Amino acid sequence: MKLTINREQLLKGLNVISKSINDKHPIPIMRNVKLELNHEGLGLIGTDNELTIKTVIPFMIGSTEVIRNYQPGATLVSFKILFEITRRLDGNEITLEVIDETIVEINDGRSNFRLNSIKPEEYPDIDLDPTGVTFNLAGKKLAEIVDQTAFAASQKEQRPILTAVNFSTEGNKLVVVATDSARLAHKEATIDDEVKFNANIPAKVISEISRLCLDEEKVTISISETKILFAFNGTVVNSRLIAGEYPSTKNIIPRSYNYFLEVNSEELLKAMDRVALLSSSDRENVVKLTMSETDGVQVSTKSAQNGSATEQLETFHFTGERLEISFNAAFVASAVRACKSQDVMLGFLGEMKPFSVRNDKDDSQIQIVTPVRTY
Repeated sequence: MKLTINREQLLKGLNVISKSINDKHPIPIMRNVKLELNHEGLGLIGTDNELTIKTVIPFMIGSTEVIRNYQPGATLVSFKILFEITRRLDGNEITLEVIDETIVEINDGRSNFRLNSIKPEEYPDIDLDPTGVTFNLAGKKLAEIVDQTAFAASQKEQRPILTAVNFSTEGNKLVVVATDSARLAHKEATIDDEVKFNANIPAKVISEISRLCLDEEKVTISISETKILFAFNGTVVNSRLIAGEYPSTKNIIPRSYNYFLEVNSEELLKAMDRVALLSSSDRENVVKLTMSETDGVQVSTKSAQNGSATEQLETFHFTGERLEISFNAAFVASAVRACKSQDVMLGFLGEMKPFSVRNDKDDSQIQIVTPVRTY
């Protein structure tokens, strides 16, 4: 294999696959990137056995030549070293040449590197063929869905199923849910295709994928029983699915409420952030809302170690009898930000009942938070 390639395009391709390669992977060969030059261009492949990314750098982009003086072939080379060399070289072009299947020579006309390489046959077989059901989403829409749900997935491995974001369909409606059992994020979106599936996608993986395809007009998503595949603009991303049945969340979302609080998002976030300074060392970062039609709305916290803090909200509308409710401030802050609105509506059933946070002008999503018992 031999080629001369635009340095910026090579660096861009290496950045795309970087999330799929772990430099500390227990299997040494998985720390390598597979370079494969064929009629499509230069393919870069990385995998950690759970997430696989392949991106192809074409010979031409528009009328600009990207790859020239080439001979087809393939090799494996350390991703970390190749990435750092490409990032630090000054030349506009880089020449890569495989010598005797054991050395990759890298040259930009000024600097010269000779890296140990491995025969491509030693790399694990990777299946990037789409199987199962297929539908399309705009990259921006996928990113919005993930941004409003994935944060609520669990980061603890004790219950692997809760580290996933659940994607399912009802006709041409896509339903996306994430929960760590203390909070819930629920989002719905309309898709053009009427398909049927139920898939548990690792939250960390879908978050990375959504960032990769943010600017893409069309992302083709294929889902089978064990994997999900995203294809867009010369890049294919393949992830395993988390096995198991996702817990039913339909009955968690209240159908009616006894109390309502409409409040300015920014004011609530800043008030919680300030009073939570005193509880930040506590395990649950607990903040209390005290609401009354006559006395207004107060955000407060009390810490045996640090003391207490209170702040009165100025912009609000509360309906209902006096109510006090305590919660994890970080959970509510995440829910408020996910609503992406100037004002948010909080709906309550009672002091120890799960409550909702939503954008009153967007029925496609709702956030649920479980209160914390305080003494």
